[in-house]
Amino acid sequence: MAGRKGAIAPIVIGVVGCAILVILGTWQVERLTWKEGLIAELQARLAADPVPLPATPDTERDQNLRVGVTGTILPEELHVLTSIKNVGPGFRVISPMELDDGRRIMVDMGYVRETLKDIATRSADPRASGDGLLGEVVGVLRWPEPDSYAPPPDQNRKIWFDRVVPDMAAALGTEPILVIAERHPLDQVPLPRPPGVDLPNRHLEYAVTWFGLALVWAIMSIVWLRRELRAPRSA
Repeated sequence: MAGRKGAIAPIVIGVVGCAILVILGTWQVERLTWKEGLIAELQARLAADPVPLPATPDTERDQNLRVGVTGTILPEELHVLTSIKNVGPGFRVISPMELDDGRRIMVDMGYVRETLKDIATRSADPRASGDGLLGEVVGVLRWPEPDSYAPPPDQNRKIWFDRVVPDMAAALGTEPILVIAERHPLDQVPLPRPPGVDLPNRHLEYAVTWFGLALVWAIMSIVWLRRELRAPRSA
C-alpha cells in the first residue's frame, strides 16, 4: 500500500510537468510558423520593384518597403560605428537627402573604413565638395530597433553608436525616415551587401529544447514512479 500511495506524487508531478513543457514547445512551433511567414513577407518586399516614397510612411506597415527616390544627397553626414565580418571596424555613412519635391529624408549610404570617415580634410573626395550630389537612390525603408545598451552619440565628432532614426533625423533636420541604400550614385561609399531581413528566428531551437526537456522530465518521472512501486510495503 505504501508503494501505491508513493506513486501519486511522481504521476501528478510527471504529468503536470510534461504538459507544461509540451505546451511551451507547441507555442514555439506556432511562433516558428508565424515568424517564417513574416520573414517570407519581408523577403518578398525586398525583391519587389521599388515604389515611390509614401507620403506618410508607417513604421510597421512600411518596414522593409523597397522605394526609389531622386534628389540631392547633401554633404553633411553622421557616422555610425559598426564592424563588418572579414572587413573590420568602420562607419556607416548617414546622409540627408533633399528630394525633388522638397522633402528631406536620411539615406544609409553604406560602409567606409575608419580612415575614410572624416571628409573635412579630403578635398579630392566628392563627399567633401559641399555642393551635394544629384542622383537616384534605391533602397528599403527601415526603422532599426534601438539598442538600449548603446552609449549616447558624440555630437562634437558626429559619431553615433546606434541608428536611432528620430534622433538622427533631429540632428540632420530631416523627416524620421531612413532608406537603407542598395544603389546610390556615390561610388566612394561602397555598399557592403544588399539590405536583408534581420529578424532573429530561433523558435525551432527553442521548440526542440522544450520538447527535449519534456522527454527528460517524463523519463525521470517514470524512474521515480518505478522506485516508488518497488519500495517495500509496510506490514
